[in-house]
Amino acid sequence: MKTLIIFSAMVSLTTIQLKSQTSKTDYPEPEFKNEVYFFNKGESKLVRLEKSLSKLETKTKAVGMGGYESGYTISGTKATSRIPESPNLYFIFSNGSSAPASNKQNDSTMRANGIDQSMQNSMNSMFDPTNSLSLYKTDFEKGDRKIFMQKAGGAFSFNHKVQSSDKFTFSMRKIKEGYWELVIDKHLPKGEYAFTIATYGMAGASGETTIYSFGID
Repeated sequence: MKTLIIFSAMVSLTTIQLKSQTSKTDYPEPEFKNEVYFFNKGESKLVRLEKSLSKLETKTKAVGMGGYESGYTISGTKATSRIPESPNLYFIFSNGSSAPASNKQNDSTMRANGIDQSMQNSMNSMFDPTNSLSLYKTDFEKGDRKIFMQKAGGAFSFNHKVQSSDKFTFSMRKIKEGYWELVIDKHLPKGEYAFTIATYGMAGASGETTIYSFGID
């Protein structure tokens, strides 16, 4: 009986410790809003990813007879942001609405420049990345990284199948208002990867897409 009581106490203590470890995860606030960050969960540290802009370009060869490709170009063969290979990878996205309220001096400066802080916060809270973010493994072409939306060989090619860059799924966990944790659903092998964020309305009028790149070593 005494042994059973001790065993039950040990199980209860272990359960409490596990719950405590989970609840104690420290989610830091990113320096910049509306960006994807790598989250080192063990150290509760955020790592900023390589940021770039790219327009969707469509190219045809020999008036379409030589094939076509449509996608985004990222300069260079490797991302400046490097992440060690791991079976579990986490990322963070914040639209800024969860950040602490700014001080009076900052508010005064923004008003002096014609910026309504309350309106800006309201616009930030409306942005939900759930259906806007995508993750791809980048391909290589002529010294640059490529994200192919569509690619097909021409009339004389052995491969007429329409192809695209490998796309990976991830789950999004809402930590608090305007703050999400992205959990990659499957192991990412060594290579180059990139998140894209779809833009709408006036923000997407230029045709440019924001890309956050990283490499796994």
